[in-house]
Amino acid sequence: MHRGHDHDHSHGHGHAHSHDHDHHHDHGGHHHHHSHGPGHNHAHDAEHLHSHVHADSASERIEELKTLSTAFIEGFRAAADKTSYLRLAGIPFRREGADGLAMHLVDTAIASNWQIGTASPAFGSRELVYLPYPGGMVTARETMTFTYVSLTQRMDIDLSEILASREDT
Repeated sequence: MHRGHDHDHSHGHGHAHSHDHDHHHDHGGHHHHHSHGPGHNHAHDAEHLHSHVHADSASERIEELKTLSTAFIEGFRAAADKTSYLRLAGIPFRREGADGLAMHLVDTAIASNWQIGTASPAFGSRELVYLPYPGGMVTARETMTFTYVSLTQRMDIDLSEILASREDT
């Protein structure tokens, strides 16, 4: 017998779901019919409803990276041993430069920024439309930069670039 048989189905909205469904198995000349609940060729009832938002995955990834960056920076600030924190977090202390020479991590900086307005292109003009934010809309953000050096070059890499390069974050 085949119990718990299910597999993924794509419904055209960016990710797959696992659904059980009715199907037949051929076992050496005799057939078995198994009912596996809602799925293919069945009406989707309340059991099929699921509670997640179908948002743009790129914007979800950006928000996820912002959250991870914030948590990382807070943890770094609180860490008694900054070097060990970076090692545990998997921040590379050595990278290969564009010229093939080893580059070494020598500095890290945390910068605070506040967005106090926005500027965007104006229709039919070479000027920008500037909209200053009222006090309650001003947003703070912090960035963290890692500085690597070799004999021939310097490279500043933002924490968000390091996090974005990881597939499992």
